[in-house]
Amino acid sequence: MKIKSLFQNMTIKQADIFTIMVIFLLTMIFVGLLVEETHKDYEKELKQSFLLKGDSVLDNDLLEQNRKKLKTLLIKTVLAIVTLSFILFAIFLGINNLFNRFLQRDTETFLDFFKKAVNRDETIDPKSIFFQDFKEMVGYANDMVAKINEQKKSLKELNLGLEERVKDKTAALLEINENLQKQKSFSQDLLKAQKEFLRYTVHETNTPLSVILTSIELYLMKHPKDRDLSKIEAAAKNIFSIYDDLSYLVKKDHIVYKKTVVNLNNFLNSRIDFFREVAEFSLIRFEYTPPKEEIHVHFNETKLQRIIDNTLTNAIKYTLPNENVHVGLSKAGSHAKFCVSSKSKIIQDTDRVFEAYYREEQSRDGFGLGLRLVKSICEEEGVEVDVVSDDSLTTFSYKFKSMGD
Repeated sequence: MKIKSLFQNMTIKQADIFTIMVIFLLTMIFVGLLVEETHKDYEKELKQSFLLKGDSVLDNDLLEQNRKKLKTLLIKTVLAIVTLSFILFAIFLGINNLFNRFLQRDTETFLDFFKKAVNRDETIDPKSIFFQDFKEMVGYANDMVAKINEQKKSLKELNLGLEERVKDKTAALLEINENLQKQKSFSQDLLKAQKEFLRYTVHETNTPLSVILTSIELYLMKHPKDRDLSKIEAAAKNIFSIYDDLSYLVKKDHIVYKKTVVNLNNFLNSRIDFFREVAEFSLIRFEYTPPKEEIHVHFNETKLQRIIDNTLTNAIKYTLPNENVHVGLSKAGSHAKFCVSSKSKIIQDTDRVFEAYYREEQSRDGFGLGLRLVKSICEEEGVEVDVVSDDSLTTFSYKFKSMGD
C-alpha cells in the first residue's frame, strides 16, 4: 500500500528521474555481464589456441605473457564497452530529456489552463501542444469551456430575468401594501366614525324615546286605550329595546358593569309587563307562573336585562299568531333556571341560532345580533344556554348560579 501510494503521488519530474536511475542501473548490470562474458570467451580462446599448436605442456612464462596480453585486451575492451554504453546512455538521456521537455510543457499548459479556467473563459491553442494525444484532450477541454460558458451565459440571463421579476413583484407588493395601509386607515377612520355616530345616536335617542313612552302613559291616564295608540306604544317599546342593545354595545368596552343582588322573579315580572303590550299587538300572550320561593342571583342588571329582553322579543317575533309564550322560572339544584317556550317554526340548526347575522327566515326583519349579544354575555358570566326545537315547542333555557351557591 505504501509503494502504491508513493507512485500515486509522484510528479512527472520525479517519475523521469526515477526512470533515468533505473535505466542507468540496468546499463551498469548489462556492462558487467558483458565484460564477464567477454573475459570467459578470451580465456577459452587462449586455451584453444595453445591446444591447436600441439603443445602438451604449457610454458609458464609464455602463459603469463599471454595472460597479461589478455588482461590488457580485456581492459581495452571493457573501456570501449563502458565508453560506448555511456555514449548510448547520454544519447538516450538527451532524447528522453527532449521529449520530457515537450511533455512537461504540454502538462504545464493544461495545468495553467485549469488554474485560469476558474476565473477566466480561456481556451488552449492546439498549435502550442506537441503530442497528438494531448491535442485531442485540448479539443475536449475547449468544448467543455464552451459549454460552461453557454451555461454561465444562460444562468446570467436567467438571473437577470429573476432579478427583474423580483423587482416587479417587490414594486407590486409595495403598492399593494400601500393600498392596504390606506384601506386600513380608511377602515379605522370609518369604524371610529361609526362608533362616534352610534354613541351620539344612542345618547340623542334616549331623551325622545323616554318622552314618547312617558307621553303615552300620561295620555292613557286621561283617555281610553285605542288600537292606534297601542301600535305606537308597541313600536316605541321595540325601539327602546333596540336602543338598550346599542347602548350596551357602545359602552361595554369602556365601563365596568358591577354585579348586584337581583330578585329574579321581580325583575322578570317587570320585563314581561314592559313587553306585554308588544306581545298583545302581535296576537301573542305571555303565560307566566311565578315560583313559590324567591330566587336571587348575583348579576349585573344591565346584562340580565339584555338576556331577558332579547329572549322575550325573539319569542314575540317568531311565535305563531294566537299562541302563548310560556315563561318559566324555577330552582334547579344550585342554579336558577329561566326558560321561554312557544310554538313556532322548527329551528333547523340550533347551534347557529346565536351567530351574528344568522336568520333561518330571511323574510324576517333584523340582523340577528340580539341573540349573539345574549350568547356573549352568557359566555362572560358562565350562564348555561340550551335551545331545543321540535314540532310542539321551541324552548330557550338559561341556568344562572343561585345566590349563596
